[in-house]
Amino acid sequence: MTYTTLISTTTLQQQLDNSDWIIIDCRFSLADGKLGHQAYRHGHIPKARYAHLDKDLSSRITDFTGRHPLPDFGLLTKKLGDWGVSNTTQVIIYDDAGGAFAGRLWWLLRCLGHDKVAVLDGGLKHWQTQGLPVTTVLPMLKPACFRPYLNNSEWLNATQVQNNLAQKTMCLIDARTPERYLGEQEPIDPVAGHIPYAVNRAFPLNLDNTGLFLTSDQLYKQFKQLIGKIAPEQVVHYCGSGVTACHNILAMEHAGLIGSKLYAGSWSEWIRNTNRTVVRDNS
Repeated sequence: MTYTTLISTTTLQQQLDNSDWIIIDCRFSLADGKLGHQAYRHGHIPKARYAHLDKDLSSRITDFTGRHPLPDFGLLTKKLGDWGVSNTTQVIIYDDAGGAFAGRLWWLLRCLGHDKVAVLDGGLKHWQTQGLPVTTVLPMLKPACFRPYLNNSEWLNATQVQNNLAQKTMCLIDARTPERYLGEQEPIDPVAGHIPYAVNRAFPLNLDNTGLFLTSDQLYKQFKQLIGKIAPEQVVHYCGSGVTACHNILAMEHAGLIGSKLYAGSWSEWIRNTNRTVVRDNS
C-alpha cells in the first residue's frame, strides 16, 4: 500500500524493518536552528535520517526572497539520493511540531514528482506517547538513484499572486495565527498584517487536542466552508516563509481536496517590496 498524505504510528512501527521505506526527521526551531539536529542526536525514530530546514530544505536568503526560499532542487535531489531515497521508496517524515516542518519536505518531494511520501500523524510526540522506540544510533546510509520530475506549477511567485488577486481567480489562505494575520502582533517579520483578500486558517486548526490530524471528513467540511465554490486548484496557501502553509496543503489533500498551490515566498517575501499592499486589522 502507498501512503501519500498521513500515516499512523502503528503502521510505521510495523514497517520499521522495511528496506523500501525511508524515515526522515525534520525537527526544527525557528528560534535556534541548531536545536532540531541536537534533538535528533539525543533520540530519534530508528533508522531516521535528519533534514535541516535551513541547510537542506531551503536556499540562501537574498534581498528579494523570504526567510525560507525554495531549495536548489538539484542539490535536494542529490541529498535525497544520498539518504537512500529512490523513485520507488516510501518516504515517511516527522517532526515534534504537529507536522509544521515535516509538511515542507512532504510538499517538496511532491514537487519533485515523488507521491509516495507521508507525514507521521502526531509526529514524535505521539510515537513516544505510544511507548514506541527511539534511538541515538545513526542509520547506515545506502545511497540510491533518485530521478526528479520537477513540477513548477505547484507554487506561485509574488507577481502571479498579484495578478490572480487582481483577476479574482483564486482563494488565498493565510496559515499564520489570527494575531499575525490581523497585524496585531508580529514576532518574526518586520512588517505586520496580511496580503489583500486573504482569508485566515491557522494551520493548528488541522489538529485535534491530542495533536493528531482531524478526520478527512472534518477537514473537508472545514475547508469547503472556507473556500466555498472555489475549486481546490484555485486555492493558494501562504504563511510567514512558505513552510507551515504546506500543512494546509497537506490537510486539503488528506481531505480529498486536490491541487491547491503554495505562494512559496509568502509574507516575508511579500513585504520585501514596499509597493505591495499590506492589510492590517482585517480592514
